[in-house]
Amino acid sequence: MKIPCSEISISLKQDLKKRVADLKKRGATPKLTTVLIGTAADQLSFVAIKKKVAAEIGVEFEFSHFKKCPPFLEFATKLRELAHRPNTTGVIIQLPLPSHVQSDTLYNYIPSVKDIEGHRTKSPHLPPLGLAVISLLKFIASPHEHKKAIYPDTVNDKVLFKQMLKHKKIVLVGSGVTGGHPIAQALQEFRVGFINVNSRTHDPDQYYREADIIITSVGKKVIKPEMLKKGVILINTGLHKIGTKLRGDYDEDEVKNIASWYTQTPNGTGPLDVLFLYKNLINAAELQLAS
Repeated sequence: MKIPCSEISISLKQDLKKRVADLKKRGATPKLTTVLIGTAADQLSFVAIKKKVAAEIGVEFEFSHFKKCPPFLEFATKLRELAHRPNTTGVIIQLPLPSHVQSDTLYNYIPSVKDIEGHRTKSPHLPPLGLAVISLLKFIASPHEHKKAIYPDTVNDKVLFKQMLKHKKIVLVGSGVTGGHPIAQALQEFRVGFINVNSRTHDPDQYYREADIIITSVGKKVIKPEMLKKGVILINTGLHKIGTKLRGDYDEDEVKNIASWYTQTPNGTGPLDVLFLYKNLINAAELQLAS
C-alpha cells in the first residue's frame, strides 16, 4: 500500500502555517537564509522549492548565492555574518559544497539554535530528513492519524518504536552526508536499531532478504523485487533522473504487490523533508523568542 505522503504533507503544512501566524502575532517572523555555491541546476531547483514553501507558510526567505567558489576564509566570514544577523532565524548550507570549501568546521560559524539541519553536536534540532523518515514510521504505527500533523516526539516515540519494532529487522541503505547519515542520526536518537548497508558492504542482498523495513538513500535503483520478502515496508529518500523523470531507489510497479507499505517518488519523502526543515525553523524562532 502506498504511504499517503501528500496527505501527510498537507496536514503538516497547515499546522506550520498556524504556528507561523502565532509567532507573527507575538512579534516574531521566522526567516530562513539559504547559502549556495555554484550554479548547478538541481541545487537551484532545491532552493526554489524551499523558497516556494516559505511563501506558502508565511516564512521570510533569503538566498545568499555565490556563483563562483570563494576562498574558504571569505566564505566562512560571510556565513558568520549572515548567521549572526538578529533577524535571521536559521541558516542552511546547500550541499554538496566544492571540496576545498567543504568542512564540518563551517557549522561552527552558525549558532547552535540556528543550525536547523542539526549538523552541530549541540544543535537542538534533528536533521529534517531523519524526522521525515521517523514521521512515516509513526504513521505506519497509526495509519488513521494522518489527518493531523505528525510530529516525532523524542520522549514518547521511543516507547512506541520499542513496541512497534520489536523483533523487526531494519536496513538503512546509504551513508551519504545528505541522505543516510542524517537518517541514521535520527534513528539513533529514537533508539531504533538498524543495519547500515553501503557500497562497501559485502553481499547486501542477504540483509535485504531478511529485512522487515528498508530505508533507502542511494540515488540509483538498488532494490529489486526478488530481494524482498512479502510484507516489507519500503521508505525511499534517494533520487535520480531517467530522462526527464525523477525516480527513487526501487521501481514502484515492481514492489507494490510485495510491500505492505511503500513511498512513491516524486512527492514522497521530499516534500516532508522540506516541511520538517521549516518545523525546525519555527522551533528555532520559538527558542530565540523565549531567550
